[in-house]
Amino acid sequence: MDTGFLIKQAIEAQKQAYAPYSGFRVGAAILCTDGSIYTGCNVENAAYSASNCAERTAVFKAVSDGRHRFLAIAVVGNLEGRENERELCAPCGVCRQVLSEFTDGSLRVILARSETEYEEYTLKELLPLQFSKKNLQ
Repeated sequence: MDTGFLIKQAIEAQKQAYAPYSGFRVGAAILCTDGSIYTGCNVENAAYSASNCAERTAVFKAVSDGRHRFLAIAVVGNLEGRENERELCAPCGVCRQVLSEFTDGSLRVILARSETEYEEYTLKELLPLQFSKKNLQ
């Protein structure tokens, strides 16, 4: 997998972010096991709890197309107008939980400032004690 390409897709998705309240724009790109890539951006709402994160947008788009198995997700984020000052933007707790539904914890989570400057973790490192299907059996 070309990590730089996946990050580039997240950067492109970030351009579509709708963040009129926080000004913090996030983009994500998730790589499915079949090689397809789905992107997402954050979508804010005046009723803040109705907002949706970029990571969940990407996952939900993939799942709505029948994809349920993922290898990696790249995430980028920064305040509007500060694209050259991207921060490492980790998925929130809700997004980590959603991602855990579709992986055994080995999902690569790539937090990027640019196509060449990034840190990589596994989902298990970010969510070591996940609540999962196993808890419901």
